[in-house]
Amino acid sequence: MTAAVRVRDRIVAGVDAEGLGAYGVHVLVGDDEAAHRWRSDDRVNLYSVSKGVCALAAGMAIDEGVLALDTAALEVLDVPQPGAGTEGVTLEHLLTMRSGIDFQWFADQRVPWNDLAHEMLRHPAAPGAAFQYTDASPYVAMRMLAARVGDVRDWLMPRLFDPLGIHNPQWHRCPLGHIAAGSGLELRTDELARIGRLLRDRGQWQGEQLVSTEWVERMARDSFATGADGRWSRYGFGVWQGPGRAWRLDGRYGQYVIVDDPADAVVTITAHEEHRDHRLAELAASALAS
Repeated sequence: MTAAVRVRDRIVAGVDAEGLGAYGVHVLVGDDEAAHRWRSDDRVNLYSVSKGVCALAAGMAIDEGVLALDTAALEVLDVPQPGAGTEGVTLEHLLTMRSGIDFQWFADQRVPWNDLAHEMLRHPAAPGAAFQYTDASPYVAMRMLAARVGDVRDWLMPRLFDPLGIHNPQWHRCPLGHIAAGSGLELRTDELARIGRLLRDRGQWQGEQLVSTEWVERMARDSFATGADGRWSRYGFGVWQGPGRAWRLDGRYGQYVIVDDPADAVVTITAHEEHRDHRLAELAASALAS
């Protein structure tokens, strides 16, 4: 029995014992893979796991010199009547939820403004002063990228999705036609697992460096205190720290990419678990560590 099979079996046993609403799990340990399905492998909304893909897009843009972490939003976006302090809001602040703008919006809510990015940047800002988790921040970050490269999903096709063999992925969009960014990317468990491998392998896929090692290392290691406790205490570039020694992409209802570097492993989960989705991540981390 391989290490991947052992980890998979522990996770499956835990999910079944607790009656959790998992759809599928994929385990990669070294080059060994194992998977299990509770239902067909359909594309599902990854919710906030999409933020990690936005971070990868930002890293690729930085690698290519399209943007820099210290690029200010107002350098790129022409915002009528921007709020006081917004001239200091950078790509880094937006990706790490530290814009200091009190503006919380999520992609399952309607957009009552003509332009969501402009509306956020019309509010006053104290860049770096406070953490606020919101889909609006990665949305504005991806609007910055779109201003330089056009449609972000299309720009990512030859850079990320095509190399990973992810055919024609769909991403929910705002009324202006831009990707929702912080949510709404739809992938199968197996497709998301390829992104998990890319993260574990520090941006390399089948001998090709899709995004710089340095950027993925930054995603894995750089994090900031959120002011919360437990599993929500530290956040970085689309990434939460934990459980335990792991780091993770984390989406509503139990969408997870959990990377355990000491184990050379990554566990990918898709699910619809409305009440105890955190248990899926805990079971995966425990299975990897044991």
